[in-house]
Amino acid sequence: MTAFGKALALTAAAATGVAALTLSAAGSAQAANPCWKDGSVWYCNNATGANVYASTNTSSGVVGRMYSNPSSFVCKFDGGQNHGGPHPTRWVWTQADNGKWGWMSDNDIASETNPLPSC
Repeated sequence: MTAFGKALALTAAAATGVAALTLSAAGSAQAANPCWKDGSVWYCNNATGANVYASTNTSSGVVGRMYSNPSSFVCKFDGGQNHGGPHPTRWVWTQADNGKWGWMSDNDIASETNPLPSC
């Protein structure tokens, strides 16, 4: 085999390896781990510093932030302001770290929120 042929074979092998690695990574992607219940409280992994709003509409104003992670949540509501993501109208009722109650966007929660009870 010529030097050009060897280089071509190595390039093809490398490209195939990258494609296989890409397919393998995509094929092994999994859904987020679900929120979990501990006693009467649900816990979910969430974005640190996420806003907690007065209502299920961002124009209602921020009542606090969530710096803890994981954080506790009470229930979910589907029907609030559309904010995109896998559950575009889902908001979750929680107590912000400043003690005020409000709604966090489902987009700020890394765990799957389907297990939470409806509000």
